[in-house]
Amino acid sequence: MSRTWIPCLGAGLLLFPLAAAAGLWDEIAVHRADIWHLSIQHMRIVAVSGVLALVVALPLGVWMSRPAQRNTANAVLQLLNIGQAIPKLALLALAMGVLGIGAPSAIFALWVATLLPIVVNTYEGLLAVPRPMLEAAQAMGMTARQILWRVEIPNALYVIFAGIRTALAINVGTAPLAFLVGGGGLGELIFTGIDLNDMGMMLAGALPTALLAVSVDLLSGQLQYWLVSRGVNPQRA
Repeated sequence: MSRTWIPCLGAGLLLFPLAAAAGLWDEIAVHRADIWHLSIQHMRIVAVSGVLALVVALPLGVWMSRPAQRNTANAVLQLLNIGQAIPKLALLALAMGVLGIGAPSAIFALWVATLLPIVVNTYEGLLAVPRPMLEAAQAMGMTARQILWRVEIPNALYVIFAGIRTALAINVGTAPLAFLVGGGGLGELIFTGIDLNDMGMMLAGALPTALLAVSVDLLSGQLQYWLVSRGVNPQRA
């Protein structure tokens, strides 16, 4: 089971008593309209970049796992590692230089940051399917496409979902930086609160961000639990 939500939950558990001890709940409540509006912006950015990452990363991971592409796979992984190694602020600045100020730059940067875990887990999960299982499918007369959809993907699905959960947690946690390029989101409250030394405003952005990260991971975990068959899901064994 993925544990990517634990740091976010820990941050939330620390921030809640901090807010209570400092008597900041009233100051946080002042921003409730902004919290609602900016949370919708935040989730929209995460949803668009996450869906785009899935659309690209899943087929790419499958393509890399094909025997004819094994040599190319290492080059693609190195390229994705470079994208992951670039600091997120630098990535946002590069995206802003090409796409301008606004949500597109933020979505592009989050898309790049989200690709690697999904591609790697898809690739490694498919490679980990036992060879005897593939040979048995071939002996039954199944085509390469049938083997992929009926044997390889079902057996790799648990590992693939782990990558998706990691990627989405990274996405939600990085999304506050979108504010720095005019992308909106809860980062507006966080960074404005820091600039104004307003702890209530900062927590009004930080608490919902932590809760969104935990909620997204728990939702992904439930989908993983119900969609992955019992035979390849140790949580349901």
